[in-house]
Amino acid sequence: MKKILSLLSAILIAAAAFAQQQHGSISGIITATDGSPVAYVTVALKGTSYGASTTDKGHYRITRVNPGTYTAVVSAIGMAPREKDVTVVAGQNTSINFNLDLSTSQLKEVMINARSNSVKMDNPSQSLRLQEPLLQVPQNIQVVSSQSLKEQQIISMSDGLVRNVSGAFRLEHWGDLYTNINMRGSQVQAFRNGFNVVNSFWGPLTEDMSFVDHIEFVKGPAGFMLSSGDPSGLYNVVTKKPTGQTKGEFSYTTGSYNLNRATLDLDGKLSNDGKLLYRLNLSGQNKGSFRANEFNNRYVVAPVVSYQVDDKTKLTAEYVYQRANMSNVGSYYVFSPNGYAQYPQSFTALPSGLPPTNINDHSVTLNMQTQLSDNWKLTAQAAYYYYGQNGYSMWADSVGRDGRYIRSVGIWDAKSTMSLGQAFLNGKVVTGSVVHKILAGIDLGNKVYNADYNQSRQLDNKNQMFDPRNPNLGVPPNGYPTFDRSLNLEARAAAGFGNIASNYSSLYVQDELGFFENKLRLTLAGRYTYIKNSNYGGAEPTAKHFTPRIGLSASIDDQTAVYGLYDQAFTPQVGRLATGTVKPLTGNNLEFGIKRDWADGKWNTTLAVYRILKNNEITADPNANPNAGLSVVLGQKRAQGIEFDIRGEIAPGFDVTANYAYTDSKVTRAVVPNVTVPSFAKHTANAWLTYKLLAGSLKGAGVAGGFTFLGDRTTDAPAPLKMADYFKLDGGLFWEGSKMRITANAFNILNKYLYSGSYYAYLQSYYYQAEAPRNYRLSISYRF
Repeated sequence: MKKILSLLSAILIAAAAFAQQQHGSISGIITATDGSPVAYVTVALKGTSYGASTTDKGHYRITRVNPGTYTAVVSAIGMAPREKDVTVVAGQNTSINFNLDLSTSQLKEVMINARSNSVKMDNPSQSLRLQEPLLQVPQNIQVVSSQSLKEQQIISMSDGLVRNVSGAFRLEHWGDLYTNINMRGSQVQAFRNGFNVVNSFWGPLTEDMSFVDHIEFVKGPAGFMLSSGDPSGLYNVVTKKPTGQTKGEFSYTTGSYNLNRATLDLDGKLSNDGKLLYRLNLSGQNKGSFRANEFNNRYVVAPVVSYQVDDKTKLTAEYVYQRANMSNVGSYYVFSPNGYAQYPQSFTALPSGLPPTNINDHSVTLNMQTQLSDNWKLTAQAAYYYYGQNGYSMWADSVGRDGRYIRSVGIWDAKSTMSLGQAFLNGKVVTGSVVHKILAGIDLGNKVYNADYNQSRQLDNKNQMFDPRNPNLGVPPNGYPTFDRSLNLEARAAAGFGNIASNYSSLYVQDELGFFENKLRLTLAGRYTYIKNSNYGGAEPTAKHFTPRIGLSASIDDQTAVYGLYDQAFTPQVGRLATGTVKPLTGNNLEFGIKRDWADGKWNTTLAVYRILKNNEITADPNANPNAGLSVVLGQKRAQGIEFDIRGEIAPGFDVTANYAYTDSKVTRAVVPNVTVPSFAKHTANAWLTYKLLAGSLKGAGVAGGFTFLGDRTTDAPAPLKMADYFKLDGGLFWEGSKMRITANAFNILNKYLYSGSYYAYLQSYYYQAEAPRNYRLSISYRF
């Protein structure tokens, strides 16, 4: 056997050597007029499938090329192609360099366009307050780029986004109202441009992707980088800003269930000197559903203006308006005493005559950045958020053992206001051989949420219960409800335990010490937080807390870093207990990981292991009527697991986004017996692969595909049945030229009955939300 293996090894080695001799390779560097490297542009051999992209240092290499004479072409969006003839010799490498006649502004434009076409991003946004590439940060941070959003036809935060991040998933979809992403055993906090924009358990409204540039997922506590957040992590939506280029893009998307959507992105200058810039994003959509009587129509207006005061100071003003008109927000739920997926996938209990829910969501942000000196930069920003909702939700009032139930509709009028402020200082100080990267700042917030969900009416009665096996979606037995809106919302909210208020302020300081030419980085930080809360009209307790942070990151080489992290979290919670008051959530995180860039930074991997302990966390009381709005304290919860992410171009034209996570989450010390951890999946795995031809007559054409898997899913309460494993397969075709992109995808290709849900002890019933069967989308984008 050993002789056979030795012979096979010799044959393989000889074959590899022979293959090497039969092919040649081409390599080189692409530079601009001033010698600057031109990164992320394509080098291809004309009329063939051979090609490669340059690294961030301008290097490229094309391997396994058949001997012969070719024309090498350098191309990128915003740049005329450059050509050179090259001869490839078997067994040899041929070096050919390009020096492109590009000015500084042209080079910047080319690199911005080229980088926007990548699924891998190397640096965090300014709103994360970090002064180093993601490779050196002692924390697991994953970024979903604008290219990934485009390829996967993601049009809102609730639209398949989580497949791009290890361990992230959604339990209850709420249509397209709220995102509610879970990660590392808990629901993570929602941020936008560095602000925590959560003002109630349900919020905020899902961002439309028309004004979103990319989304950053920060694993573990991130209180030092941003503001108070959950120990499990957060996602930070980074909105589009002016780039200084004059350009535009129009996109139209159509698809199943009467989806029609148009977006317009305009980017340019308002002054000849380029100091006053603008960005305007508009979108509008009509969207139906695979269930009867459901719809979600939205439009967005999002202008941004920036002004470069001088060489050191820049001001940016941003406004976002989202308008949503959608069907009853509780219609997605299905109830059954016998288990999940008991009725047809398209089943609904929504009668046709219920009025819609209308939402108006406004936000205004002012940002100032000033370079105080070569080593010090000050950033200050303030934001005001206003959310208004007039609408209704639907739930089951009671569920019979035969499956029939009584539907109940409740009013849901809500108003949320948030006044937020931040100022932080980034600096660098050198003491001997040690480099200190300093971060210090202050966070302020005042949040008020008022909601009337205290009025409800039964649509059915005991003599005429709703029968899911023979549904009547016409006028219900008790008719349609009318609600009393004679009092203002604040008064109605006060009478129905619908008032939430939070006021906080915090100071923090962080020093990252760089040793041995920054090969070893030690992070020491501390944060002091003061919080005053009022939950559902109760008392307004105050809390003060100091949270430390220590991290260590070491570069094994220029492409590899290992890290360890310990930090704590302290954040307010929204809820009302049957007895007692809600305490702030405290927790700590211990995390270790290794990050590596491969192939000169074209793709990277991240491997992380962690353990999170959380105290005083509350969750919805499964033994109480949902209209009572009661929560219950879990006690102490532990989440631990392992995460692996791979992202980038692993071969010319071949992009991969793939991940796996194992999550073990459980209550270790329960305050109330028989209360378990909210639903989660122990195993999550995702992939999205694209291959694009870089040369030849079909240049720009490509194929894409991916899957999502959730395994070993649990429920909220002791229930005899688990949810089945989840597997969704998506894929499609695309073509992209210098001006136009056409994308066609099919979702849920296998046409599986997919759902998420749990068990509600109060109803002694399972509830679940189904996802759409096989469906399609077609997008056409034109750049000008």
